[in-house]
Amino acid sequence: MADTALVLGGGGPVGGAWLAGVLAGLAEAGIDPGAADAVIGTSAGAVFGARLAAGVAPAELYERQLSGADAIRLPVTLAQTARFLWAALGSRDPERSVARLGRAALNARTGPESEVFDTVGALLGDVRDWPARELRIAAVDASTGQVETFGARSGVTLLEAVAASCAVPVVWPPVTVAGRRWMDGGSRSTANLQLARGRRRVVAVAPIPRAVGPHPSAARQAAELSAGGARVVLLGPDRDARRAMGRDMTDDTRRPAAARAGHAQGTALAASVAEVWDG
Repeated sequence: MADTALVLGGGGPVGGAWLAGVLAGLAEAGIDPGAADAVIGTSAGAVFGARLAAGVAPAELYERQLSGADAIRLPVTLAQTARFLWAALGSRDPERSVARLGRAALNARTGPESEVFDTVGALLGDVRDWPARELRIAAVDASTGQVETFGARSGVTLLEAVAASCAVPVVWPPVTVAGRRWMDGGSRSTANLQLARGRRRVVAVAPIPRAVGPHPSAARQAAELSAGGARVVLLGPDRDARRAMGRDMTDDTRRPAAARAGHAQGTALAASVAEVWDG
């Protein structure tokens, strides 16, 4: 089994910018995040994971956040926020919570699925084929609430897989892929570290440490992997990064500051990451 896994979590445009900064900071410090045997991406992490696995340099991903490229227009209304929170927080049971969110996503009046594909396609740029390096994209079946992954052998295109992983419930419609409806891969776990089970060394970058609702945090999942014998390092936003990111993860004006904060963290934490990465 492959030894190392890089896990990239979701976090919207702002969280994604922070994530890109972390990757660039690590790279400048001499750690190649793209050298992982497997890359596991969720939502924004699926976008950046796909580009990284395809050979796009972390420095380029970072510079695009600073320059204003990769801008996403994702207006979220107060009504949509209320419906999302009502569904996700309506039960203390994880399975019931995600089931409520799935029903809300399927019943919501949103734009067409093509809007998701167009936006995600623009973010992927020229990256359209599954890379040779193992890449796993997490998405949640809106009907069953189960987290599943797409890969090169799934019989779907890379664009379909990433779009499914990015379909924010209630804001965007669940995406139809392989005859099923899929919603954001972070709906019940923002980073899905459990998908790295079996790897000996895991580096996880989680812009949002936990999902809304009664679901396990990234820290809890990291602890479970460690208990299973893996060496794990989990990177999440520090106080300065949280201040730079703000509370609205869709606020495009926050991306440059969030990216710089991520870069600072990646540089500062490179030594601790190297202890795991270099084995």
